Amino acid sequence: MKKYLNLFTPPCEINYKTEVLSGLTVALALVPEAIAFALIAGLSPLTGLYAAFSMGLITSILGGCPAMISGATGAVAVVLVALVKTHGVEYIFATVILAGLIQLIAGLLKLGKFIRLVPHPVMFGFVNGLAVVIFMSQLAQFKVADASGVLQWMTGLPLLIMLSLVLLTMLIIWLLPKLTQAIPASLTAILVVSALVIGFDIDTKTVGDIASIQGGFPPFHIPNLPINFEMLTIIFPYALIVAGVGLIESLLTLNLIDEITETKGKGNKEAMAQGLANIVTGFFSGMGGCAMIGQSLINISSGARARLSGIVASVMLLVFIMFAADLIEQLPMAALTGLMIMVSIGTFEWASFKIINRMPKADIFVMVTVTLITVILHNLALAVLIGVIISALVFAWQSAKHIHAKRYVDDKGIKHYEMVGLLFFGSVSEFNDKFDVLNDPEEIIIDFSDSRVVDMSGIEALNKLTERYEKLGKKLHLKHLSSDCRQLLHTANDIIDINIYEDPSYKVLTDEI
Repeated sequence: MKKYLNLFTPPCEINYKTEVLSGLTVALALVPEAIAFALIAGLSPLTGLYAAFSMGLITSILGGCPAMISGATGAVAVVLVALVKTHGVEYIFATVILAGLIQLIAGLLKLGKFIRLVPHPVMFGFVNGLAVVIFMSQLAQFKVADASGVLQWMTGLPLLIMLSLVLLTMLIIWLLPKLTQAIPASLTAILVVSALVIGFDIDTKTVGDIASIQGGFPPFHIPNLPINFEMLTIIFPYALIVAGVGLIESLLTLNLIDEITETKGKGNKEAMAQGLANIVTGFFSGMGGCAMIGQSLINISSGARARLSGIVASVMLLVFIMFAADLIEQLPMAALTGLMIMVSIGTFEWASFKIINRMPKADIFVMVTVTLITVILHNLALAVLIGVIISALVFAWQSAKHIHAKRYVDDKGIKHYEMVGLLFFGSVSEFNDKFDVLNDPEEIIIDFSDSRVVDMSGIEALNKLTERYEKLGKKLHLKHLSSDCRQLLHTANDIIDINIYEDPSYKVLTDEI
């Protein structure tokens, strides 16, 4: 049944059945993830579940990407571990609130546009690293605690049962879409495997073996902390990192979903929604979070394209916590593990292997580096940041080598330098080497019609060049130089005749991206 739904966005054609079933699937997958991330941070399971509910609900309603799912994440959990150990949970709630304020301000200042600076090789490395991380995180489900509480790898019959159920889940998810699209394959796999385990009383690991999810509505709670400068100095560094990590992961997830669904999300709107969600989460006993790529891909692969699926997922998660904990705790972890493994397989950019021989070596290095950092450190934001820095340095190095000049002397004895390439901090040395100041004639023209002055280093290089010609009493003209460049050249009024040339409209230091 297809109708039109308007939830804070322009009307879009959606399928209610698909949206509801996709949301239910995501809700089931959220349970073990939220619990695991809360435990990683040293918090109670309900802290992660409450975060998944409030983050998911608010971002689904107000976010910039309708089908994206947000909740408690490992990236945020890793940041908060040290603060939990040293100062306790009250500081966590305050940190999450402050991080939300930072994200909200970032959205209002429209800083989301800077995600466009992430190159494609970095995206490849990010996605591939994430796929490996998702897969490796599922290996923990093949461990059980011994009598002393130490985790050990499964052996014998328990291992055989676990592997069989995981493979059955994966088989259903792979095969069912080839037979019918009537119901989401992921939800079907979870229900079938759960029915087998419960119906035949199969002894295997369940959600309840991880932790209890029984609870009530998230309680409103103002962090019990003294509001003073000392408290702010403690939480601000953590809040800044949480805000940065959350924005990077959320905006990259938005870009990934845009590519898959061929849509156009709104990065600044998502940043503001993430900020508001974290503020609310901090006041309602949650650990904070950001976009969840695994759950978002489950949602997309199940056919969801609208906000309804995320709303259903969040509401159903709260229903599980309040009314159906006993039932949900019986779900076999094998079914959820199989689902997440299929997500990791679907997430990996297998096409990167096909094009690797056609990619520049620098791009291959960036892609592999980002992947390795993601896998080894489990820090997606750091991996992306390092990838962007490497890509920027490679671009600067290559651009620095590509500046050159066409030289000739006209019939009037005037020497012309027609510059080609970018003049910036990296190419200043190459630029200076192009001029023969001592042997040049009395009048020189430098034409910038095929060149651009990019930064203040380029401006300073022009200043020094004009000073060198001035000392020798030579006349220098700058042709096709932008007006703002001329204003910054402090010696221009004395030695440069610039008014006789028509200048272009480009600017030297632009804030547009």
